[in-house]
Amino acid sequence: MKIYKIGIIGCGGIAAKMAATLGGMKGVARYAVASRSIDKAQQFANDWQFTKAYSSYEALADDPEVDLIYIATPHAMHYDNARMCILKGKPVLCEKAFTANARQAEELLQLAKEKGVFITEAIWTRYMPLSLTIQELIQSGVIGTPRTLSANLSYVIDNKERIIRPELAGGALLDIGVYTLNFAAMAFGTEIEQTHSVCQKTETGVDSQESITLFYKDGKMATLQASIHVQSDRQGIIAGDKGFMVVENINNPQSVRIVDRKYNTTAIYYAPQQITGYEYQVYACIEALEKGWLESPYMPHSETLRIMHQMDALRREWGVVYPCD
Repeated sequence: MKIYKIGIIGCGGIAAKMAATLGGMKGVARYAVASRSIDKAQQFANDWQFTKAYSSYEALADDPEVDLIYIATPHAMHYDNARMCILKGKPVLCEKAFTANARQAEELLQLAKEKGVFITEAIWTRYMPLSLTIQELIQSGVIGTPRTLSANLSYVIDNKERIIRPELAGGALLDIGVYTLNFAAMAFGTEIEQTHSVCQKTETGVDSQESITLFYKDGKMATLQASIHVQSDRQGIIAGDKGFMVVENINNPQSVRIVDRKYNTTAIYYAPQQITGYEYQVYACIEALEKGWLESPYMPHSETLRIMHQMDALRREWGVVYPCD
């Protein structure tokens, strides 16, 4: 069995989470890590038992041993980092938000297609087993005909540079609001007829908290909230005419509770034991590479692009502009 050697670009918190995940997985090796500071890369490699440390992203991508590159840099750098990897023929798992805007996403996906290189967005919820269970439960009719959905995701992250700086493509939307949009998409699909939204901005001009309401062609409605100032319950609630389901933590679903019209809990479905939840997207990449696919069916390129366009439209409405726009 082939052992896939993983390279990580960037040495922040999210890279450490991926490093911890890889350590518990089968069929992968923590192989190489790159930072613009060799000291930082070396420290990270030592902390997480990576074989190699590089002082440039290009050097990591040039290493013939690297089978898959995980991009864990701030949003604004994803386009340049992923483009460089594609041009060097390296398969890419790029952290969400995929890019800073839809134009960048279109260019990247077109380039990957031309070069025949695999790339997928690391929106981990899309790859999780419980996300599939939620879709199956909706289709089973256990809550009847679903009509409304609410989802919120908020963390106290207003002190982080990558969140408050427009040049890093900061704001609540690209960092956490993207999960509420994906949750709505997985549950209610893509046929959105109307979007209504409001947001508050930081002094730096990025969105700090927002409320988004989506109306669907078939009469469904989704209300979504995200904030960088508070710690929220992270719940997703999907309601139908026979009851509702409560998803604990839309960011990394832990359980789904089915409640009937008399408010009795009739069933609870739990997520399988996981390392961190990041493992599913890595296994999905390996599946695609083994089968010669250029995208993953769990997060098709068309969906990545659609959500990037959706976020562009929301930012236009709010007047949130990034230098790279």
